Amino acid sequence: MSEGGKRVMEVDDFSAFQGCPWPDFWAGDGNVAARQAVETAASGQPAQFFGDAKTAKGTQKFWEVQVIPVFGEGGNPTHLLSISKDITDVTDALRRNELLAQELQHRIKNTLAMVAAVASQTLKGEDISDRRTAFLTRIQALSKANEIITAKTWQNAPMRAVIEKALEPHLPRPERCSIQGDDLDLTAKQALSLALSVHELATNATKYGALSGEDGRVDIEWRVDDEQPVGERLLFEWRETGGPPVSEPSSRGFGSKLVMRALASDFQGKVTLDYLPTGVVCRMLAPAPTVAL
Repeated sequence: MSEGGKRVMEVDDFSAFQGCPWPDFWAGDGNVAARQAVETAASGQPAQFFGDAKTAKGTQKFWEVQVIPVFGEGGNPTHLLSISKDITDVTDALRRNELLAQELQHRIKNTLAMVAAVASQTLKGEDISDRRTAFLTRIQALSKANEIITAKTWQNAPMRAVIEKALEPHLPRPERCSIQGDDLDLTAKQALSLALSVHELATNATKYGALSGEDGRVDIEWRVDDEQPVGERLLFEWRETGGPPVSEPSSRGFGSKLVMRALASDFQGKVTLDYLPTGVVCRMLAPAPTVAL
């Protein structure tokens, strides 16, 4: 064994391994592949295989192995040369990419299902121009949330950034809205639902509520309460003040239903939407996401 091989295999004393059958270092399918490679090389043909094997100190690694015959004067193989390359990092990266691709496929499927649901509900009725506009703005809200998710390589999304992005089109004056709360990590599905819900609340506030005039404002606040008997809970509130008086509509539109159903489903919590004389208040009580930031 070369000095480089000893370093890679973490061998301090080669005498402990000298004379041991080489294929026995390989586990599972790698053991079978190693024996076949030896037979192939002994017949005069080079062989290659991939397999798992532990180093002398027990470190699990994945190897690319070549077994090459060394020919004597008579033209027959007299020795076999084994060249092993540690490709553990490459293999781990490929496995991570496979998992990422699977997760990406799953999340795209969920996003498309959400788009289909939004489309089927929004585009009902005859006033197609207004509904087309509503549909496009909802898709834009989803798109902005996706930007945040993909920025973290399709991992979780920070709650504050999701809310801020969803509010951007509705707040020419940022001082009319306050956002308070320790940042939390949301799953991709939660981020999409929260983005759509904040978009719907902001749209209604711009048309009919606190943001329809000059003096109204919106206060968004959340906190994690660890004193709840059922474990840590996320308390989220959207509160409008200073706008025109509001009253509960005779029937809930798709936007209101979307807020309540999406948040309740994807956060597995309870959502209330109250039309108080002072303004709309939306509250959610749900299991707390992981505090990550």
